Amino acid sequence: MNGPDCPSSSHLSGTTPNAGRSWEEIVADKQRTDAAKIPLEWVLPPAVVAGAEARRSLVGAFIEGLLDAETCQITDMDVPDLVGLMESGAFTAVQVTTAFCKRAAVVHQLTRNMLEIGFNQALKRAAELDDYFRAHNKLIGPLHGIPFTLKDQFHIKGLETCMAFVGWIGTFEGHKGTGKEREFESEIIKEFHGLGAIPIGKASCSPETSNNILGYLWSPHNQHLSSGGSSGGEAVMQALKGSAFGVGTDIGGSVSMPASFNGVFSLKPSSGRISMKDVANTGPGQQIMPTVAGIMGRSVTTLRLVLKSLLSTEPWLQDPYVVPLPWRELEDYCPGKDLAKLKPTFGFMENDGIVIPHPPVQRALGLVKRALQEAGYETIDWGPPSNLESHQIHGHIARGDGCPDVWRALQLSGEPEVPQIRGLFEPDGPRDPMSLPEYQDVVVHMRDYRNRYQEYWMSTAGLTRTGRPVDVFISPVTATAGLLPEKFFHAEYTNSTNVLDFPTVVIPVTFVDKDIDVADPNFKPITETDAINMAAYDASAYHGAPAAVQVVGRRLSEEKVLAMAELVVEALNLCKAKGHG
Repeated sequence: MNGPDCPSSSHLSGTTPNAGRSWEEIVADKQRTDAAKIPLEWVLPPAVVAGAEARRSLVGAFIEGLLDAETCQITDMDVPDLVGLMESGAFTAVQVTTAFCKRAAVVHQLTRNMLEIGFNQALKRAAELDDYFRAHNKLIGPLHGIPFTLKDQFHIKGLETCMAFVGWIGTFEGHKGTGKEREFESEIIKEFHGLGAIPIGKASCSPETSNNILGYLWSPHNQHLSSGGSSGGEAVMQALKGSAFGVGTDIGGSVSMPASFNGVFSLKPSSGRISMKDVANTGPGQQIMPTVAGIMGRSVTTLRLVLKSLLSTEPWLQDPYVVPLPWRELEDYCPGKDLAKLKPTFGFMENDGIVIPHPPVQRALGLVKRALQEAGYETIDWGPPSNLESHQIHGHIARGDGCPDVWRALQLSGEPEVPQIRGLFEPDGPRDPMSLPEYQDVVVHMRDYRNRYQEYWMSTAGLTRTGRPVDVFISPVTATAGLLPEKFFHAEYTNSTNVLDFPTVVIPVTFVDKDIDVADPNFKPITETDAINMAAYDASAYHGAPAAVQVVGRRLSEEKVLAMAELVVEALNLCKAKGHG
C-alpha cells in the first residue's frame, strides 16, 4: 500500500491460497526461510539484537561497530565514487556487493525491515559483471556493480513479492499456479539489469511501515518514532547504508515522508518519468493520480545519476505510460548559461495555512532560507491555492472505491488489520464506493485546481527581480520532524504534490535538538488540526530525529528540480562552513 492512502480496485483473488494454515503459521515459516538466507558468519548474537532494541539510535558508530573495516569503507561511499573505483579496478563488483549484502543483513537483524532477501543471486550477478569487466575492460553500464534495494512491490525473478500481505506469501499477487511465481519481472528491474545495478533484496512497506509479517518499523535515528510509510523499509535501509540506493513508490508522500523521517535524500517524480509497468500495487486501475516510483539515496548526485541512467534505457519504448522525454542537461533549460548565474528565485511556503510545522521543521526552513539568501538567491513568499482543496481531492481519488482489494487481500489469510489501515473500512468490510458521476466531479475539481495553481505560479513573474516565474518552491515535507505511532494528522504538504503531479526532492537539513526546538508557550493554532498536531509535539521524544524540506517544481521538470536541489545543498554547506547552521 502507498502512504496513508490506498487506492484500490477489484483485481485481487478471492480464493484462499494458503488454506488450512493460520496466518501466524505462514508468517513463522516465512521468517524462518528468510533467516536462513543470512550466512552464519553474518548472524548477530542475540544479545546484540536485544541491546539494539533498547537503544535510541542505531546510526553511525553503533552499526559500524558491528562491521569490519572493508565493509564500512565500501558502504560509506556514494554511488558515483563506487562506480569510479570499480571502473579503475580498485574494487570488484563481488567485493562491493558482498559489503552491502553483509551490511543489509545486519540492518535487517537490527530492524526487521527486509521482506525478501536475495543475497545469493546478487552475488552470482556480481560475479557475472566481474567476468564481463575482465573480458571487455569496461563497465557494462553506468550503474555497474551497484547494489540496491526496493520496496516490496517490484517483481524480481527468483524472489517473491508479498507487498506486506500475508495472503500473498507463496503466490503471485494472491494467486497460485499462475506460472509467474518467482519468474516475473517488473520493467524497471529489466532496465536496472541492463544498467548493471544489482538488486539485493526488498524492503518492508505499508502505512507507517506496520504489518503482520515484520511488525512496526522504527526510525534508526530515534527508535521512539516511526520510519514513516509506506516506503519506510527502504528509507531505513538507506539511513543505515544497507544498499547504495533504493526505490520506493509514492501516491501521497510514501517516498518523501519516510525520506524526511530517516534523514535521506529522495526524488518523487511526476507520473510518466519512471516505469511502473508490471509493478504490484493496490488500485492499479486508478490512473487519474497514479502511483509513481521514487528514488532514495545519500545525495542529490545519486538521485540524478539513477534517474539519468534509467532514462538512457528509453523506457517509453517498453512502457506506453512513460513519457518519451529523454534526460535533459542543464543547457536544455538555460542554453549556454550557468544555472547559479541566472540567480533563480525560490518560493517559500513556511506553512500551508492549515497546519504550522513543529519547531524543528520551522528551524530547518529558516536555515535553508538564510542559506539561499546569503548565497545571493531571491526568496519570496509562496501563496498558492489552498492545500485544503488538495486534501479533498486526494482522499476521494485515492479511496473513492472503498479499498475492496485491500480488504480481500487481508481475507486471503485471515490476518487482522493493523491499526494504521483500520480506518479505511467499516467493521464488516469495505466502505461503499463513490458513484461514477461523483468521482468525475472530483476529477473536474482536480483539473480546475491544477489550472489555478499553474496560473498562480506563472503570476509570480510579477514578483521576482528577474521577471521570470519562481523556479521552484520549498516547503515542509510534513508538519512534523518525526512520527509518533498513530499520531499523523496532516499529509497535505506531500499529498498536494501528487494531486498536482509535481516532482519533489527531499533534502535533510538538521536534527531535532530538545534544547533548541522547544514548543512556543504562546502558540496560537490556526485550525483545529493545527492544535491537535502541535499538542502531539514533545521536544524530548523527538530529539535526534532528522528535519527536512522538499524542493518542488512544475510537472515533468525533474532535471531542473534536481539542479535546484543541488544549489540548496551547496548553499547549506557554505552556510555551515561559515558557522551559521
